[in-house]
Amino acid sequence: MRYSKHKKAEASPETQAEAERVAKATQRPGQTKEQTRLIAQGIQKGIEEYKKQQKARARAADKARRQQQRQQGAEVNEENEAEPDLAPAGRSSPLPWLLLGLSWVGFLLYLWLTRHG
Repeated sequence: MRYSKHKKAEASPETQAEAERVAKATQRPGQTKEQTRLIAQGIQKGIEEYKKQQKARARAADKARRQQQRQQGAEVNEENEAEPDLAPAGRSSPLPWLLLGLSWVGFLLYLWLTRHG
């Protein structure tokens, strides 16, 4: 037995029942069962096509949403990388110099106390 790549999916029982219900509801006087069956098949194909379109739209919307999230994530990363250092390039903060001066004063005070103490 050979299997083709594109296996035609059977319609769900719910879709078949819905198509038959609609076909019977729109049945004209004198219409044969065969004609009603053909109308039901057409309605069923329409329902299946509609479902395919809705799935395709949902996939496209999901893909667009994921792509937008990726772009926003990339923009956040770029902003983080592009942030300047805390101190501007032309002027440095006085805090490191203050700490260096205090450490030298403490070191000199320690030397003076150990020799004269």
